[in-house]
Amino acid sequence: QVRLVESGGGLVQAGGSLRLSCAASGRTFSSTTMGWFRQAPGKEREFVAVSMWSGGSTFYADSVKGRFTISRDNAKNTVYLQMNSLKPEDTAVYYCAAPPPYSRGTYLPRDYSSWGQGTQVTVSS
Repeated sequence: QVRLVESGGGLVQAGGSLRLSCAASGRTFSSTTMGWFRQAPGKEREFVAVSMWSGGSTFYADSVKGRFTISRDNAKNTVYLQMNSLKPEDTAVYYCAAPPPYSRGTYLPRDYSSWGQGTQVTVSS
């Protein structure tokens, strides 16, 4: 298991920006795919973005494409989610997650074995 700790959430007005961070420990970070998910009240947890451990590929949910950017710093064992042009519908608890080592990762929460505690993002209109 890898331990994940998110930070950077908060309250922001629509159109604003936030950067979330997720620090990982307990596993070789460079061989770990890292994903971001979010869960709004009364809704299921949904995929936001993923950074593959091999090749540096990134993928995004259609709802955030062009506004959010996932990046990673393997030297700091940290993955980031830069969120720009935020909308009220982006309001949710945001989680970082990791699948088993050397996994490519998917958009399905069930494929991820380690989760952070979550950080609240609230976007006011």
